[in-house]
Amino acid sequence: MVMAAMVGSERMIQLHNVSKIYNVGGQEVRALDRASLTINDGEFVSIVGPSGSGKSTLMNIIGCLDVADSGEYILDSQPIEQYSESELAHIRNRKIGFIFQGFNLLSRLTAEENVELPLIYQRVGSAERRERVAEALKWVELYERRKHKPTELSGGQQQRVAIARALVTRPSLLLADEPTGNLDSKTGDEIMRLFHELHRRGNTIVLITHDIDVANQAERRVHILDGRVQEEAS
Repeated sequence: MVMAAMVGSERMIQLHNVSKIYNVGGQEVRALDRASLTINDGEFVSIVGPSGSGKSTLMNIIGCLDVADSGEYILDSQPIEQYSESELAHIRNRKIGFIFQGFNLLSRLTAEENVELPLIYQRVGSAERRERVAEALKWVELYERRKHKPTELSGGQQQRVAIARALVTRPSLLLADEPTGNLDSKTGDEIMRLFHELHRRGNTIVLITHDIDVANQAERRVHILDGRVQEEAS
């Protein structure tokens, strides 16, 4: 199994009145405006909203890639400001798997080399790296194309490589930012089937999208507009 996460009812993510303000051309822009959100272990949550609504800012804060200007973010029952820089790096590298709309693959590397990169950063031994990379690529059904570079793969295949790269560190939380945004509807459906399978295996998934049809596939939908969050019951 690629991922061995435990499903439970414990609160993994708690945001309380989180705000993020940018200064653009001398004007104040509230990317997040007192946003509050709770996500439990093992949930599949979509965050849906139009371009510029604050979705990516919210994901960056959840993923510890950015920090809020005000409010509170509690991750695994501990306020984020209580984590040291090394602990936050450890969380980003091991607890969270990131999947992006643009795939973010290195063009000079093969599929298996792209998937292997996070394990190199973690200083995992070469034998274990090979085993885990093969496991991840087989799970997304791309092992036979492991020697191909991104330019030799379709968009859907590149996204599968990106998913394998996110899975190879065995994270409990997957953050996906418009993962179907660059794909046709058929390929997008195939990618969503992978997310459903990952959810069944116990992963917590937070999926950012502007596509309401994609958002509706999650257990819960969270709407965001002008930096304000509104939860919707499934």
